[in-house]
Amino acid sequence: MMESLQVNEYMNLRPVTFTCSMTVAEAVEKLLKSSQTGGPVVDKNNKVIGFLSEQDCLKQMIASSYYREQVAQVRDVMKTDVLSIKPYLSVIELAQTMLSEKPKMYPVVDDDGYLLGTINRSALLYAIDVQLHDGYKQAS
Repeated sequence: MMESLQVNEYMNLRPVTFTCSMTVAEAVEKLLKSSQTGGPVVDKNNKVIGFLSEQDCLKQMIASSYYREQVAQVRDVMKTDVLSIKPYLSVIELAQTMLSEKPKMYPVVDDDGYLLGTINRSALLYAIDVQLHDGYKQAS
């Protein structure tokens, strides 16, 4: 039953996104307003080309305050080796991957690399929790 749970059932359909030409200061504003810990960097066609996290921004903000400049762009600090996943991936498979891989959030992309949403650890915990509760109800 759990293996049939798919990422697309629990992903965030409105993730915060960035462009590579946006300044880091603008990206930080978007992050703070969204209450998300990071998001995909997309091109004009909504294809994922990078990922920007709070940690990436924090590193740059510290450097900016030290050097008194805020001209860095998202392209300067984003990760380009993005681990993305497909919407039909099993929630359990992704949870197992997250135990050994670093990202806390993954962009969810279609087979051509276009952004569909994101999924994070909290969403996976929720998905598994719901299924466990449903399983307990059916068993009793």
